[in-house]
Amino acid sequence: MRRLIIFVHRYVGMPMSIIFVVWFVSGIVMMYTGGMPELSAADRQRGQGTIDLDVVALTPADAAGRAGVDGPVGQLSLGNLLGRPAYRVGRGFGPPVTVFADTGEVFDGAGAADALAESARFVGEPASALRFVGTETAPDQWTMILSRSLPLERFDVDDGRGTRVYFSLRTGRVELVTDRTDRMLAWAGAIPHWFYFTPLRLNQPVWYWTVVWVSAVGCLLAVLGLVLAFTQFRRSKPFRLASSIRYRGLMRWHYYTGALFGLFALTWVFSGLMSMEPFDWTRTEGLQVPDNELVGGTLDLERYPLDARALAGIPALGGLEPFGIELVRIQDQAVLEVAIAESDGRIRQRLIDAATFAERTTPFAPEPILAMLESTVTEAKVVEHEVLDRYDAYYYTQDGSAPLPVLRVKFDDPAETWYYFDLLKLEAVAANHRLSRLERWLFSGLHSLDFGFWYGSRPAWDIGMILLSLGALATSAIGVVLGYRRLSGQARREQNAAPV
Repeated sequence: MRRLIIFVHRYVGMPMSIIFVVWFVSGIVMMYTGGMPELSAADRQRGQGTIDLDVVALTPADAAGRAGVDGPVGQLSLGNLLGRPAYRVGRGFGPPVTVFADTGEVFDGAGAADALAESARFVGEPASALRFVGTETAPDQWTMILSRSLPLERFDVDDGRGTRVYFSLRTGRVELVTDRTDRMLAWAGAIPHWFYFTPLRLNQPVWYWTVVWVSAVGCLLAVLGLVLAFTQFRRSKPFRLASSIRYRGLMRWHYYTGALFGLFALTWVFSGLMSMEPFDWTRTEGLQVPDNELVGGTLDLERYPLDARALAGIPALGGLEPFGIELVRIQDQAVLEVAIAESDGRIRQRLIDAATFAERTTPFAPEPILAMLESTVTEAKVVEHEVLDRYDAYYYTQDGSAPLPVLRVKFDDPAETWYYFDLLKLEAVAANHRLSRLERWLFSGLHSLDFGFWYGSRPAWDIGMILLSLGALATSAIGVVLGYRRLSGQARREQNAAPV
């Protein structure tokens, strides 16, 4: 049996060691670059610019009328589109309708001139610096995650950074901006780590099973390596570590690094396998709480002033022009959720009372949420609730962007569902259940080692993750060298043994 384990570990390890090297190197890169290049909501707002409130001629009620919404409005926001203020009106079905706030014109698609002008303005370059490449009707390496937004107009920017802009005529928005550095880091990080090669990724079943089976074989390799770390150890008398290990040269170092870091290699590969959700139980749904019960109903648009004079006098905004304004209703109170750039340059949301123009910073008491749950959720009861001023093991972000305080509510449904409610906006911001909490440890816990004692303490987490990754990388890289030596030596022996 021991010889069989050695044989399998040796010959499975030859190709898998190369993949392990790629995974560990790209994993370190992804600690700082994240996934594939994408345009975040904040980046889009920043690129579209602040709203010129002086040219807003329509009230929210006017915009709803122009959008053809006769009944109640559930969602309405004001932002920029093609350099002009525009309302987005939710009708309750289908996509929202966009109405320009300066003229009342309903947006029904952009033209080629709009695409060039908006793309140039978005990246801060003159139109003459942009070259139209063509209309992308099929996903390329960078638009695979935007397949639903196709077709996209692609422009290359002569800015020395290799910038590309992808613009949608249908939405009138820039959907993606990448530059040479973004693409290079993706090739060093997310693409090899996730096997995000265009021909493979676009064939979803083939890509899925490739990742699953390669990860499963990687788990087998790591397990066999750990088994050999024990079975190949021979305790000497008197004990000397050097005498207890039968290997020499690189094999000795492969043994050392494998024994020390093999467990981490196993946990990373296994948790990567878990990220693919290969088992049906990972897709189980828990209790569903109605999303709109806390807001108090649909929007009364007459209660939301959105003219320049009204908003300019809001002390909480400090004279800053907003990037976006969303009309929200919280416990029958009309509230403006205003996106502005803070002193650190980050775009954050501020809640402004639409009647008094005072900023809302005081959290609600938990009683309204508990009362709503008691009256609307009939299939389960609340068994425990707690106000959290800091993250717990299932609701957290490393950069602290998830809102606090939150009310954590536990239900007695069969899935043992937990909900987290933002006490400032009175909305559900997260939910999990018994099996998803288990999956959280099997994936994030093992893959990111995001344990509370150090995950929020940088650079301690960075140093630990990099050192462990380098250790696992070392044993994999040595495995590559050993495999090459064995294969090249075997080839030479076969060549020498061949008849002349």
